[in-house]
Amino acid sequence: MRAATDPLLERIDALEAAFGPLDDPDNPLGGAALLAADAAGTQVPGAERILDAYGLNAEFVPVELGGRLRRLDDLGRLLRPLFRRDASLGFGYGLSCFFAAVPVWTAGSAEQRRLAARLLIGGDRVAVARHEVAHGNDFVRDEFTARPVSGGLLLSGSKTAIANAARARGLVLFARTGDGSGGRSHSVLLIDRAELPADKITDLDRHPTHGMRSAEFGGLTVTGCVVPESAVLGRIGDGYELSLRSSLMIRGLIPSIVLAGVDTALRTVVTFATRRRDDGHSSLDVRHVREVLTGAFLDLLLIDCLALVATRALHLLPQQMSVYAASAAYLAPRLATEAMDDMSAVLGEETFAVSGAYGMFQKQLRDLPVTSLGHAGSAGRQVSILPQLPHFARYSWFAEPEAPATLFRPYDDLPPLEPAGLALLGDSDPLAATLVACTDWLESADLTRPGREGWPLLRTLARTFTGELGDLGKAFAAVDPGDRAALASPHHFGLADRYTMVLAAAACLGVWREQVKDGTDPFLADPAWPSAVLYRLGRRLGLPLPDRPVAGEQRVLAEVLARLHGRRSYDLYGSALA
Repeated sequence: MRAATDPLLERIDALEAAFGPLDDPDNPLGGAALLAADAAGTQVPGAERILDAYGLNAEFVPVELGGRLRRLDDLGRLLRPLFRRDASLGFGYGLSCFFAAVPVWTAGSAEQRRLAARLLIGGDRVAVARHEVAHGNDFVRDEFTARPVSGGLLLSGSKTAIANAARARGLVLFARTGDGSGGRSHSVLLIDRAELPADKITDLDRHPTHGMRSAEFGGLTVTGCVVPESAVLGRIGDGYELSLRSSLMIRGLIPSIVLAGVDTALRTVVTFATRRRDDGHSSLDVRHVREVLTGAFLDLLLIDCLALVATRALHLLPQQMSVYAASAAYLAPRLATEAMDDMSAVLGEETFAVSGAYGMFQKQLRDLPVTSLGHAGSAGRQVSILPQLPHFARYSWFAEPEAPATLFRPYDDLPPLEPAGLALLGDSDPLAATLVACTDWLESADLTRPGREGWPLLRTLARTFTGELGDLGKAFAAVDPGDRAALASPHHFGLADRYTMVLAAAACLGVWREQVKDGTDPFLADPAWPSAVLYRLGRRLGLPLPDRPVAGEQRVLAEVLARLHGRRSYDLYGSALA
């Protein structure tokens, strides 16, 4: 239950109020100004000053180093006011600094951690230059090298697409320190640019992007610059492993980022659909339109359940969370993209508007691929998932205890985050066990009690997904965990995709069950939304399903409209909007 005085909520409300209503054409930080700045490839005047005054960078620094970062789920929520408005601002101003700082929080010495904290809290930027394996796409293919010489490491090379390259004082550079392509070929360096000779480092031209046009992606060339060996994070050769460990924290935030943008897109489309024409009718009179709006909101609730589990598991389940972070980062962008495609059909030609009342939809549509794939592509996330599934099938599914209830309770306290203690491969799958436990709970529940009219349908759907988990267990138990060729087959990639949707169903059921037991939100305690979510997931999987939950979907649509008129966010929290 939320505390009477919630410091996080106060900070979120402060950011929301500072930027003002997105739909106010006279707001100098509103949608019209953001769209104009996006078209020009610049930031809205005054936007960064607000974040400077707020001290946003302190949100990326652990509290023990003087910042405000305590919990990753809190950080995901706090970023939403920014990403609902402008991914360029949210990523370019701050989140890129967090991505750069994660390797320092994970493997840095006490001195390195103090340096990064001092730079961020002091208002400086920290930029990260990753190599292509860590980055997971073809955004760039060049790299830095760092070779041992007298006095340290000789740093040379270039990268052509680094967020805030020219503006950053702190640089986190992935550099080749060994020959070949093995796992020990790269290292990570933390460098204070102010301490480098000015003639050894050159800023390259800005790199244009189709999405996040206002974010500054530039490049750097370093020519024969000697840096001390103390700049290395961890040990020489730790680069690849450190990249993987850093991704565990970064992936957990991706659902919140993509959710925020689709929130604005949905609000834009609902506004369009409820507009009355001269004949008194609206697009909302069309059943397909109602289904699209309902489905998009259900997808956002599902994405937020994934966000909740992925971030809270970092604190609660450090030995098991890797598969949840990868699954959330894989599935959330996919669901968001499908929702945007469906909503495009409702907007029609207004999908292409670049200004006016509906221009924000096109902007969010362009930004989504950059915000969701900036760290690693979907195939890379599946590769992280697949090696773990044969072990789970043999030793975990239907055999081990479920996740702790607090995983699904956003206002419960969490233990401190220990980045160095996060495991790259999980030893069990308690979230899948939650699916089984929720199914058993529904099976034993008294469904004749008043107010439980929707429970039988949810029980049937939960039973269906538990059966799907059983089928996945049979398939992966037949695979030798060391058989990489089998795991890399298209068939098993497809099974991994199905597994992520089973996990998503488990996350939704876990959130709903805890709301029933001790929640304060009548909508979230209603079985209407989890039933509709599971039905929607079941259709994607081609599972045998009962009749469509029409009454439940009507309840969800009513919530969509209520949140539009009540100016509340389209997520688990229903936060107040400016």
